[in-house]
Amino acid sequence: MIPLGSETLFTLFGFRITNTITGTLVTDAVLLAVVFLVYRGIALRPGKLQNIFEIIIDYFYSVTKEIAGTRAASIFPWFASFFFFILFANFLGLIPGYGLPSIRVGEEYIPLLRVPSSDFNTTFALAVVSLLATHVLSVRYLGVKNYLKHFFSLSPILLFVGFLELVSELTKLISFSFRLFGNIFAGEVVLSRASSLVSVFLVPIPFVALEMIVAVVQALVFAMLTMIFMSILTEPHAEGGEHT
Repeated sequence: MIPLGSETLFTLFGFRITNTITGTLVTDAVLLAVVFLVYRGIALRPGKLQNIFEIIIDYFYSVTKEIAGTRAASIFPWFASFFFFILFANFLGLIPGYGLPSIRVGEEYIPLLRVPSSDFNTTFALAVVSLLATHVLSVRYLGVKNYLKHFFSLSPILLFVGFLELVSELTKLISFSFRLFGNIFAGEVVLSRASSLVSVFLVPIPFVALEMIVAVVQALVFAMLTMIFMSILTEPHAEGGEHT
């Protein structure tokens, strides 16, 4: 049975080191290795790996530019970072035997690795980073005064609308984190149940294929929504500072 929360492997200076943290570090290491391989192999006549990443990045940047315009240069790095981190984290979790290596903690054996996005703590942290980055970019592009006009006004009606927008910003934390966590955690449970019927290394292919689709979709949804919200909140107000 997969526990709902992450499990503590050991403590370091009073800080809990969980299997989600080790899973995150492995994901970061793989991402850095891929970046290094692509960067080292950059050429005028690109190879297959460079071609794949150029096509993906080119397409995503063009989408960002179409939505955010001149602000794409600042928004795209966030969009791409969220997408690739979540995608790689989800895909690594689909590798047979990913959660098998374990260590004994007390009377239990705890897996060394856990898919980061299957832990609500991680998805909530990603949502917090997304929200904070969005508002920081908004202040950067609009200035403090115009940024505050998104939420505050002397008009009672616009003040109420601004209050609703503030509430909606907070609800993004819940929607972002629960959507990603719920889908990936559910997939982990399904794969765990399916593999227990045969073998950890013989998970039925349809389940893996379905989870691969979910992994891509969830990474894309989180990244795209972040990009869209960044674009909206960095958009200058209509004349007079009214809400549009």
